[in-house]
Amino acid sequence: MSDENRLLTVNINVLGVGQRPAAWRAPDIRPDAIVDLAHWQNVARIAERGLVDAIFLADRPAITDPRSRPVQYLDPGVLVPAMAAATEHLGFVATASTTLNEPVELARRLWALHTATQGRFAWNAVTSWDVEAVRNFGITEVPERAVRYARAEEFVTVIKRLWETAGTSDIVDHDGSFSVHAGLEMDALVPERPAIVQAGGSEPGWRLAGLVADGVYSVDHDPASAAEHRQKIRSYAVEAGRSTDDVRVFPGLAVVIGSTEQEAWDRFDHWEHLAPATYSLNELSKALGADFSGLDLDAQVPEKVLADAEAQDAGWSAAYRRVLIERIRSEQPTIRRLLRDFGGYGQRFLAGTPEQIADTMEEWFRAGSADGFNIMLDLFPSGLEDFVDQVVPELQRRGIFRREYGQGGVLERFRRP
Repeated sequence: MSDENRLLTVNINVLGVGQRPAAWRAPDIRPDAIVDLAHWQNVARIAERGLVDAIFLADRPAITDPRSRPVQYLDPGVLVPAMAAATEHLGFVATASTTLNEPVELARRLWALHTATQGRFAWNAVTSWDVEAVRNFGITEVPERAVRYARAEEFVTVIKRLWETAGTSDIVDHDGSFSVHAGLEMDALVPERPAIVQAGGSEPGWRLAGLVADGVYSVDHDPASAAEHRQKIRSYAVEAGRSTDDVRVFPGLAVVIGSTEQEAWDRFDHWEHLAPATYSLNELSKALGADFSGLDLDAQVPEKVLADAEAQDAGWSAAYRRVLIERIRSEQPTIRRLLRDFGGYGQRFLAGTPEQIADTMEEWFRAGSADGFNIMLDLFPSGLEDFVDQVVPELQRRGIFRREYGQGGVLERFRRP
């Protein structure tokens, strides 16, 4: 693929009313916005105005304590049809677990969303490390990572085989860690299948991504590591008999936009100060599996905390934890400084002007570190409006982002140059 013909893929990760913990306190956001379909439809229309590829919807099938911040409470299966009805081209990536679901039921549910959106749908296949979510499905302990990824490989492969039976009377016979003797028993009214997205940030994740994914969400914080891991995923794709271009990699990027860099940081600090006083500290404690409440904020993170965190197999995302530990060891910040830089809560964070944000996106894209980005914004809808009205035109001016939607659904869009 010629570099001159490549265009960025831009997905927007819609975290309720914004990534900032106090986003719900913004004067232009209604208190019930996260459960109001009109809010989600408004966000979708703005994203489509910006020619965004897709909206990404995470899902935690467990109730989150609302005393710290309100988060998404509506299932993606409810949100996707509502937003699709308000748009014509925008795609949707919805999360569902390979550990907690049964393959035939999930295959039919995802195919229904694919059909209802006329092909504008992708499945984010996750293995689920969340203890509370797992217990809601009658599982007492989170399976070990190797077990989860082995099931995920088997699960996604069977799902794809089930989708291939659409519009036929064929059935899938499979006996492995689970058994399937069924067909999809649904019509094939839309070309292609749903795209498959996977968050690969560890060796098992990279291998799974190379085997089955069309898009991969990554968490790298520096372009060299991102390029190395992207190449590793592409190598696994080749081993699986696929082309290197069959899988695209989208690092996460959390941004706060201002007319100057100082204005962006002022905006960030304003919303951080409105959050519960210990919110970021508690999140950092969860990330590293240690209690930071008694530590000196002007000291560095103790090496024992980092060593203990490396040994953990459950709790927070392994990829987020790995990247965070690497960054702490490299930069050796104080805990106080780390808390400010932790604004992406695991994702790379950038506060700056539209030009600075476009600069970093272009740098990573042209260096082969990314095929696109999964963008997280501080507030919805205002942060998204800033991105659409200020960053998107800058990307277009540089010739790395589309000026109009083409034909086709999410899968075809991911496959384009």
